[in-house]
Amino acid sequence: MQNILNKFPAENDLLRWYEKPGDKQPLKVNGHLHSPYSFSAFTGLEQMFQMATNENIKVLGINDFNTTNGYVEFYEHALKCKIFPLFNIELIGLMRKEQAKGVRINDQNNPGRTYFSGKGLRYPAQPGEENKKILNSIVDESHRQVEEMISKLNNFLQQIESDIKLEIDEIRGKWAKELVRERHIAKALRIKIFEKFSTEIKRRLFLQQLFGGEAPRSLPDDVPALENEIRARLLKKGGIAFVKENEKAFPEIEKVIEIIVNAGGIPCYPVLLDDKYGNYTEYESDPVELLEKLKKIKVFSVELIPGRNDYNNLKKFVSFFDKNGFVITLGTEHNTPAMEPVTVSCREGKALDQELVSSSYRGACVIAAHQYLYAQGREGYIRNDGTARTDEREYFEQLGDAVIRKFISIHYYK
Repeated sequence: MQNILNKFPAENDLLRWYEKPGDKQPLKVNGHLHSPYSFSAFTGLEQMFQMATNENIKVLGINDFNTTNGYVEFYEHALKCKIFPLFNIELIGLMRKEQAKGVRINDQNNPGRTYFSGKGLRYPAQPGEENKKILNSIVDESHRQVEEMISKLNNFLQQIESDIKLEIDEIRGKWAKELVRERHIAKALRIKIFEKFSTEIKRRLFLQQLFGGEAPRSLPDDVPALENEIRARLLKKGGIAFVKENEKAFPEIEKVIEIIVNAGGIPCYPVLLDDKYGNYTEYESDPVELLEKLKKIKVFSVELIPGRNDYNNLKKFVSFFDKNGFVITLGTEHNTPAMEPVTVSCREGKALDQELVSSSYRGACVIAAHQYLYAQGREGYIRNDGTARTDEREYFEQLGDAVIRKFISIHYYK
C-alpha cells in the first residue's frame, strides 16, 4: 500500500491550512507498541486500533523487534481509523566495552546488551539490501535459538512421560504472526496444558512437575502471570530449556544506528529509568552523563515506557532531556501477555500530566514531519550524514502537528 503522504500538499500549503483557527491541544499518543508480528498482548492489529479509538488516541507507533513486515497492515488500519501511524522498529545491539566492564545499559540482567529503536522509518519499508541481510540473519539466529529451546522442552516433556509436544510450525501458524519468540513458546505450552487438563488441580500438579517439584506461584486464573512464570522458570537462564543467545547475532551499537539511518529512521535510545525499587542501571544512573554519551554517538531522541517508572522520576528525566533539545516519545510496549489500556500512564496507573502529554505529542510531531518529508523526497529530521536537525526541532514540531491533523481529518474510506 502506497504512502498517502506522497500526495499531501506542499509544505507551505500544508502550514497555511494548519494556521486556520481551531483547537490545537496536544493529541494522545502511544509511540511504542509491539504487534503480533513480533509478540504482543493484542490478538491482532484490529484490536490494537479498536482500543486506541475507544481511548481517543490519535497517534500510534508500531515497534516490532527486527521486522517491518507489519507495516502494511498497520497502515491500512491507521487509514480506516484515522489514527496517524509512526513506523518504528526495535533492534538489540551490544556495547562491547561496557559489556567487558560489567556495565548494564538498558537491560537489567545483561551487561552491554542494548535495546535500540528506530523511529519514523520510510514507508513502504526500504531497509536496503545489506541491512536486509543483517536483519534476516538476526531473525534466523533467533529462530535457531527458539527451535533448540523447543527441542529441549520436548525432551523434558518426554522424560516426565507427557504426550504434550510443541512444534515450531504449529506455534507460528496459531499463535505467532511471523517471528517465534520465547513468549510464544510459553503461551503454546500453557494452552496445551489447559487443553489436556480440564481441572485446576490437575493443571497445578502438572505445572509442579514441570517446575521441578515447586508449586506454581501464579494464581490459577491469571493467565499472563502463568505464561510469564513458565517463561521465567523453563526458558530463562537456569531453566531446563534455556539456550544462550549467540552474541554474534547482536551488532555493535554503531551498526544498529547505521541500519536505522539507512532505513530512513531516527535513532532513539529506549530509557529503562528506575525499577520498582528505585534502582538504575550503571549507564543511566546520571542523566547528565547519559545525555553526553548519547550525543557522542549522534543520538538525539529517547523514549520511555512510563508504566515501569515512578511519576516524579519520569517527570524530572523528561523535563531535563526536553530542555536539552531531545525528541521524546512515550509508549506502553504491550510486549507481554498482560492486556493493559493503550493510554500511557506511569507506575500504578498514575496519569500523565499535561506537560508529559505535550512532550510525548511534540516528539510524535517531529517523527510525523520526518516521515512526511521523506515521503516528499526530502531530507528529514536526520540529515543524510546522520546528524540531527536539533536546531529546527520547534519547526518540525509545528510541521508534524499539521501533518498529523491533516491525516486524521481526511476520509480515506467510504
